[in-house]
Amino acid sequence: MRNKIVAGNWKMNLDADEAESLYRDLLNKSLGQSDGKMTLIFPPNIYLKDFIEKNNGSFEIGAQNVNAQKNGAYTGEVSASQLKSIGCSWVLVGHSERRTLFNEDDKVLLDKINSALEYGLNVIYCCGESLNERKELRHKSKIQSQLAILKAFSLEQIKSISIAYEPIWAIGTGKTASPDQAAEMHDFIREELKILFGSEASDQTSILYGGSCSPSNAEVLFKCHNIDGGLIGGAALNADSFRSIIEFLK
Repeated sequence: MRNKIVAGNWKMNLDADEAESLYRDLLNKSLGQSDGKMTLIFPPNIYLKDFIEKNNGSFEIGAQNVNAQKNGAYTGEVSASQLKSIGCSWVLVGHSERRTLFNEDDKVLLDKINSALEYGLNVIYCCGESLNERKELRHKSKIQSQLAILKAFSLEQIKSISIAYEPIWAIGTGKTASPDQAAEMHDFIREELKILFGSEASDQTSILYGGSCSPSNAEVLFKCHNIDGGLIGGAALNADSFRSIIEFLK
């Protein structure tokens, strides 16, 4: 059985006091982990080591970004080996903001995943289409091309990769992906994974919805057959909202 996952991406938000306050609030919520159900948080890198050391097992902690190189003259970057050395267990790769704002292409993303897997990090690999791509009915072909880079990995490696579907057009735009639209794309991604890796690997891969998931829509989204949880943005910055979303995960 594949894991059900709710992951909170804090992005570049919260100063030190605010981050500490939210973190302690989450610890006090006793979010918990259980077989087949996971809670993850992805705070800014500067908070990772402190949060990992204080973690009481309520959730797992990951990094929002990783550099593909093992070490060297890459000012401002963080390697997979460094993340692993402080107890980090997950990393995001391919988030729409990294693709668009930092021009990360397929080669960069492939190298990042390779490095993360080499050091035993689990990966949430993000994919998604723009509004123009959806309007021009190119949304499925866009997802196909983004998933195609995963062909480089073995069936054993794929076990450490989860997918997050991000309809870019529904994030911070005022537009909303309907449950039917979200379900359609998750079904499509599941079928693409089946083509790439076979039925067993496809069935075991968690696919998360990453398009403005909140307490108001999480319940209906999580009831969809191929939606295995959510990659949460703004709603992850409030402990009550985040817990509410987690409670809809069945």
